[in-house]
Amino acid sequence: MLNKKDKNQTRLKRHYRMRKNIVGTPDRPRLNVYRSSKHIYAQVIDDATGITLVSASTQEKELKDKVAELTKSDAAKLIGKTVGERAKEKGIDTVIFDRGGYLYHGRVKLLADGARESGLEF
Repeated sequence: MLNKKDKNQTRLKRHYRMRKNIVGTPDRPRLNVYRSSKHIYAQVIDDATGITLVSASTQEKELKDKVAELTKSDAAKLIGKTVGERAKEKGIDTVIFDRGGYLYHGRVKLLADGARESGLEF
């Protein structure tokens, strides 16, 4: 009998394996991505102090109306642009991209492209 692998469990293994090497510093914080089936979340985190500096998600009140008429892919790009603009306002120019164990494809890639378009470097 075949056992089906839990996709989220393998993603978490990949995420923990990556996080051994990816650490956000005050000079270069970490841009973390979490993707659910309906929503996408992005945060810029300083791991030295453990503080979230900037965040954006498709569930925020101010973005909910814009996201409602977009596809999930377009919403991911919008969230990337939003988190990038908010980071630039706080004086953050460069970040380390933490894809959270997800493959760099689809919505995760579009979020990264949106953040790059707004001026973040990684």
